[in-house]
Amino acid sequence: MTQKKKIVRISNIPTSLNIFCKDLFRELSADYEMVAVSSPGKDLDEIAEREGIRTIAVPIERRMAPFKDVVTLFRLIKVFRRERPDMVHSIGHKAAILGQFAARLTGVPYRVHNFTGLAFPTATGFSRWVLKKVDKFICWNSTDILPEGKGVMNDLQQNKITKKPLRILGNGNIRGIDLDHYARTQEVLAQASTIREEKFFTFVFIGRIVADKGINELVEAFCRLNAENPSTRLILVGDRDNGINPVSELTSQRIRDCENIIEAGLQKDVRPWYAASDCFILPSYREGFPNSVIEAGAMGLPSIVTDINGANEIIIAGKNGLIVPSKSADALFSAMKRMMEDDSFRESAASCSRELIASRYDRHYVWKCLKDFYREKLG
Repeated sequence: MTQKKKIVRISNIPTSLNIFCKDLFRELSADYEMVAVSSPGKDLDEIAEREGIRTIAVPIERRMAPFKDVVTLFRLIKVFRRERPDMVHSIGHKAAILGQFAARLTGVPYRVHNFTGLAFPTATGFSRWVLKKVDKFICWNSTDILPEGKGVMNDLQQNKITKKPLRILGNGNIRGIDLDHYARTQEVLAQASTIREEKFFTFVFIGRIVADKGINELVEAFCRLNAENPSTRLILVGDRDNGINPVSELTSQRIRDCENIIEAGLQKDVRPWYAASDCFILPSYREGFPNSVIEAGAMGLPSIVTDINGANEIIIAGKNGLIVPSKSADALFSAMKRMMEDDSFRESAASCSRELIASRYDRHYVWKCLKDFYREKLG
């Protein structure tokens, strides 16, 4: 019996693997021996139990920590020497920096990295220079580079991060979406009915409550809209990070003072929050390929997004939503007002949303594209 080729999937935080590779590890196990490597945590344990694969815990710091990073590098070298994988496939910058370098040093023949987002395009000065050097180092160590979308690929090419060929799998998303899960089932609608208030037109944001997600501009635009039309509501679903890139104090004050802004916090199941809303909004400054926009579309919502990587590939302006410049409260205000007042456009965009997502990002199609890539490399 021919021994299966071995693939190590590595991420610095196990939550990423648990979300992006849910059910995928089990699917791939029919053809390959799959091993997940990440920092320890309940998500890594959950992967092992649900997917039926081996997991290896290696602490990987999210931020630069020179001493700890050297220790992690030697641990990864030890793991790869023992496991002798045919491929190491990374997601996340820190896992790529250390994981791909360790894979190169141990002679792993295929070293694949998914760029799901880039930090340097919105950075300036010395930080931008450092971030570009980091991405060049990742590409130098990798044999195959997979940008998640056209915007990410263009940034890598235009900034001469690498001369190696770049390849987008499918339509760019690395996760795909479970259309059976993200659907307006009776159970979801029953939960949504406890959130929805019919007298309000409801906008929803789902993500981290931080400045880089455009929350300052979103709250400013909404407060203007709400002053004109009190029958509007904004729901913010997600963790507020007050340590890194926090929203402004003015924004915090506006959230506290406006009774029509609901800060719902982190939610394990976001489907009822989509279903209880009329429009999804992502005013972020930068993304790789935002899954929240795909989820919203699968739930039948039109979206307002900023003109950034990924979001401007998922949303076709005028068809399933609106695209506005980033960092502009005025542009957000105008788009939100149009979405609320133009019933014909909003209903048309909503009716197109799920069909468009299904045709481009169904997870079985995304998995097929990945399996075809693995088969091409490993057989």
